[in-house]
Amino acid sequence: MDKKLLSILVCPVSKGPLEYNAEAQELVCWQSGLAYPIRDDIPVMLEGQARTLSEEEQESHRAKLKQQGGA
Repeated sequence: MDKKLLSILVCPVSKGPLEYNAEAQELVCWQSGLAYPIRDDIPVMLEGQARTLSEEEQESHRAKLKQQGGA
């Protein structure tokens, strides 16, 4: 994923930042709880195509942030 492209893309739902998940080939928005797929190197930024993050994924992210001294 091109870092320059990632720096200008935002979640269409929350307008929050996106985090690239290379393993899953997704752009994750923790604010909206959605993961947008990347197909053929193109981010699909449609809410209807996004996957809802599981409660376990969100809790794991919150714990990671807390451990790092974040929110």
